[in-house]
Amino acid sequence: MATIDYKNVPIEEKALYVPPLNEIADVLSRGLQSTFESVDVSVVESPDLTQPPFELTSPGLTGNAKLVEIGGPPYLVPLVRRDKIYDLAELLRFLQRDPALLAGAGAGPWPYIGVNCEGIINVSVRGGEVEQGTRVVSVQPVGAAKGSSSYLQRRLPKNETRSALLGNYLLSDGQSGKVLKVVVKKRVGKSNFITAIRDTLKEHYGDKVVGLGGTFLLRAGRVKHHVMPDFSATPLCSDSDVDNWLHYFEMRAPITHVGTLVTGDLGLDLRVQHFHGYSAHGDGGHYHYDTTPEEVEYEGYFVPAAAVVRIDPPENTHSFGRD
Repeated sequence: MATIDYKNVPIEEKALYVPPLNEIADVLSRGLQSTFESVDVSVVESPDLTQPPFELTSPGLTGNAKLVEIGGPPYLVPLVRRDKIYDLAELLRFLQRDPALLAGAGAGPWPYIGVNCEGIINVSVRGGEVEQGTRVVSVQPVGAAKGSSSYLQRRLPKNETRSALLGNYLLSDGQSGKVLKVVVKKRVGKSNFITAIRDTLKEHYGDKVVGLGGTFLLRAGRVKHHVMPDFSATPLCSDSDVDNWLHYFEMRAPITHVGTLVTGDLGLDLRVQHFHGYSAHGDGGHYHYDTTPEEVEYEGYFVPAAAVVRIDPPENTHSFGRD
């Protein structure tokens, strides 16, 4: 199936505010205490993220870091736009990024597996060679009723670098370097891990829009994830419609997540946070929140992005289907 020609779609780049890493660490150290009983935020040399349990396709997150948002929920709901297929390796060539890491949350390549699916994007390019670490998660069996379904996680082959419809990715050189390390335990507030980080940054920096990308590990506890079933044949016209369509599951640690967050819209119709997860034991999907606050533990590594690149935004947009 033909993929989008990046020369023929709108692409806009806007700068983000980039505070010093130590300053962000101080802000999060104070702000996250209202959501978690134990908070430890520091600036560290990135561990080798190619190693389990992270298994990224590049060792680090740094080097000309930007956020990339492709498409958007209006290409999925009310009704799907099946023509919105994006080749992510081709995108890196188009943006002239090599070496590069592209990692985050998107819709998987339904033409490859034959059904709508969650994409946990994890692609690197070095010297023109692609390393593919992307997983997809789909509802099983296909067509199963909500409440009686399960899910299947699988890894894409090297030559399958497509995604569909929407995506929120960290784009960097994939280098080792200084990153934010955020470790929290025992949730005492209402927000999930990512919302707590985003709200803390938003409260401190106000109209200065800050964006982070990276990865976090659910070290202990359980989380609520959704997995998209196949495309709806009837229009989904509200958050309630979308909620009734999605399949929800409680999943268990350890689960590695990748994605992005941004504290403002910049007039680009951005999805302000979006993380997907995968695991060695097969659990994975779209992260919502932990369901075991007393025992939950998160360990995250993030970098601030210098800009956000908005690619092929929907002309006719709406605000639902973005949780």
